[in-house]
Amino acid sequence: MKPQWLKVPLPGGKRWQSMSALVSRRGLHTVCDEARCPNKAECWGCGTATFMVLGDICTRGCSFCAVSTAKAGTVPNPQEPEELAAAVMELGLGYAVITSVDRDDLADRGAGHFAACVKAIKKRSRDVSVEVLIPDYRGHELDMILESKPDVIAHNVETVRSLQGIRDQRASFDLSLLTLKEIKAKSSIISKSSLMLGLGETEEELFSAMDELRDVGCDILVMGQYLRPGSRQLPVVEYIEPARFERYAIAAKVKGFLSVVSSPLARTSYHAKEGWVAASGHTA
Repeated sequence: MKPQWLKVPLPGGKRWQSMSALVSRRGLHTVCDEARCPNKAECWGCGTATFMVLGDICTRGCSFCAVSTAKAGTVPNPQEPEELAAAVMELGLGYAVITSVDRDDLADRGAGHFAACVKAIKKRSRDVSVEVLIPDYRGHELDMILESKPDVIAHNVETVRSLQGIRDQRASFDLSLLTLKEIKAKSSIISKSSLMLGLGETEEELFSAMDELRDVGCDILVMGQYLRPGSRQLPVVEYIEPARFERYAIAAKVKGFLSVVSSPLARTSYHAKEGWVAASGHTA
């Protein structure tokens, strides 16, 4: 049974209904739905969402994730960048978060389409800040993302080194570090990563992961409780109390992260704008 601090209200209200209708009308997907995010009620109630591009089928199969998987995804919708930009404008967002499924079946792994989505939003309004949560792009793939000029680039290591086996075998802590390192080597764009807790990691391993992320210049760290999205995914090893998340946040700030979001319900895109404001020095 989940502890009291993890219980959240069901989505409801006119704002939620209008968000649901907008996503459907524009033919878009959100990670809120596909990954069964516990923060959907709060975020959609405020009119914010994390859009998921490149379809809703992932070519990787991580054992903690509820997104559907297959060897190949659907053909990318060429209208998606414009539909996404229109949705951002319709919502009146000042900060947009975009993520995607992994598309190893595509020649550029979807990087060009992802970048087109960022450009479409920026073309509509230069006042909208854009955060992207990308797959483990490197080289030319990452160059396309950098050229689209997002304000924050996130890529998740997901968990500590000893537990990387929960990720698809094509992913690893070291490969993720390479992506984060290349972001900083090629740009001054703020970088970000996330760790799921409660999978059996030790504090020593967690602090070591923080150090390695700082060594590659990661600016923002998010830590949240792993919650089992369904019976097919990994079970939770431990529910971590809010006080420990607060202690971990203090430790991460001492290690030099510009911004830390650490709480049981924290996810990469949760309070993303606040994290960017703290790291960049911009006003909200």
